[in-house]
Amino acid sequence: MTSPAATTAPDPSAPAPSRASGSAPRRRHSADRPRRSVLLTLLTSLVLLYSLVPLVWLVFSATKTQEGLSRSFGLWFDGDFALWDNIGETFTYDDGVFTRWLLNTLLYVGLGAGGATFLAVLGGYALAKFRFPGRRAVFAVVIGAVAVPGTALAVPTFLMFSEMGLTDTPWAVIVPSLISPFGLYLMWVFATEAIPAELMEAARIDGAGEVRTFFRVALPLLAPGIVTVLLFTVVATWNNYFLPLVMLKDPDWYPLTLGLNSWNQQAATAGGEPVFHLVVTGSLITILPLIAAFLLLQKYWQSGLAAGSVKE
Repeated sequence: MTSPAATTAPDPSAPAPSRASGSAPRRRHSADRPRRSVLLTLLTSLVLLYSLVPLVWLVFSATKTQEGLSRSFGLWFDGDFALWDNIGETFTYDDGVFTRWLLNTLLYVGLGAGGATFLAVLGGYALAKFRFPGRRAVFAVVIGAVAVPGTALAVPTFLMFSEMGLTDTPWAVIVPSLISPFGLYLMWVFATEAIPAELMEAARIDGAGEVRTFFRVALPLLAPGIVTVLLFTVVATWNNYFLPLVMLKDPDWYPLTLGLNSWNQQAATAGGEPVFHLVVTGSLITILPLIAAFLLLQKYWQSGLAAGSVKE
């Protein structure tokens, strides 16, 4: 009589059974080891190249004289390095009108973009944390205003300001810049997620009024969103071209965008002197403050854009 076979434990030193043919081990991807995509890398490289080539051309061209712009390759230096001479001539040409345009732009950005950010913060906070009749209607109006391009409102705005006698004045550029539907919507969404209702209730229980609650409790929490909206409005106001073109006739009130365009068109007028090297140098000077603002405030606006994207 044969005894049943005894069950033996598997030998740990024995090799693991091989996988079935055709099956490959799966790679686990995490945040530390993201998934690689050749197509995505190629597309990103093309976008990066498309964005950097104009900037590189601008840097090289700003180092050339008027004659050097036409006789040399655009993406390399000319024989004469004239960057410092071009900068000096840009600020002194035509009785130093470039400095006046720069100050005008700073005025429009300071009052227009600063005021638009302040109004967006107040409006977004109120819409996010207070309940009142017509709140949904306001939401629909804000979304509709975001979808309307600014150029479509330029002519009606000109007619309205013309009736009030404000055209060809700085207020014709500053007042329309105070309205930022996208900034209001962004602050609305950010304030909804960034300010806990329990924190506001605790401040009110401690005796703080609405104004003190806003400035002491809510405003510090809104800092990333404020910086994000401020950067968007500053860039929009700094690069604004069509609105000043419609509203302004006096060159003394031109912003940089309109002033540099007048220099660019100068060669097409009868007896006009081509100053393309000054246009290029002035364009380089114009974008430097925006680059500096993005680099210095990078951590704030990145956190502002990412707010609400992760659910806790």
